[in-house]
Amino acid sequence: MLRKGLLQTVLWMVALLQLFPLIWLINYSFLKSGEFFGSGILKWPQTPEWNNYISAFTYGSVPKYLWNSAFITIAAILAAAVLSLMLGYAFTRMEWRLRGVFMAVIMLGMIVPIHATLLPNFILFDWIKLLDNPLALILPYIAFSLPISTLIISGFMETIPRSIEESAVMDGCSVYGVIFRILMPMTKPALATVCIMNFISWWNEFIMANTFLTSETFKTLPFSIMKFAGQYSSNYGAQFAVMTMIALPTVIMYLLFTEQMSRGITAGAVKG
Repeated sequence: MLRKGLLQTVLWMVALLQLFPLIWLINYSFLKSGEFFGSGILKWPQTPEWNNYISAFTYGSVPKYLWNSAFITIAAILAAAVLSLMLGYAFTRMEWRLRGVFMAVIMLGMIVPIHATLLPNFILFDWIKLLDNPLALILPYIAFSLPISTLIISGFMETIPRSIEESAVMDGCSVYGVIFRILMPMTKPALATVCIMNFISWWNEFIMANTFLTSETFKTLPFSIMKFAGQYSSNYGAQFAVMTMIALPTVIMYLLFTEQMSRGITAGAVKG
């Protein structure tokens, strides 16, 4: 009992340490501009400054940038899910030459940092006139989502009996019918896992967005923070309010689907 109680205490301490940055972020989003400086780590305001959130929505253009972020992120994760499902089928069910080589090449994408491709992608997108276009973000997001997504879905497909697909083929089902009518419903846990993981990865990505997007039309949610940063002064309260709104969707998605993610990742770990 003593060991169990000690373990629970340690786990609670680790959980609180993990949650502290979020608590600190929310706390500072309700402070006035003159309350940020001092020795205290947390400063609970006597009167919450709701104007920080009002300024974020009005001057920070949060609704427009939120729509842009949602469109780009959802388009990227849906396309990556469909492509990784098709790739998983090709690598686990089809027999073709150089299958292992192509699988290894795709898996190599996991060791390449996405921001290492900034300059090559910028030159390429400038050449094909794709800068300041949502596709300049959607295409790299899809490309860097495919390796881990294909790995997870391929592992999950290995646990599905081939006899189900053989029966569908004997009944006249085409290859695409097998993929989208038979396998897609059966791989929902793996598909949900890769969608959630990719959402967490791309929702608040800023470096590529700042490199490839220039006009107000397509800018994403992290750009709202820059609207409150001036040369001589900054509205820190509004910046923290924007960062809170950026973080909350990711936190909510993780809390709602963390069990689903764990099951989807481990489902293909053991065959049979």
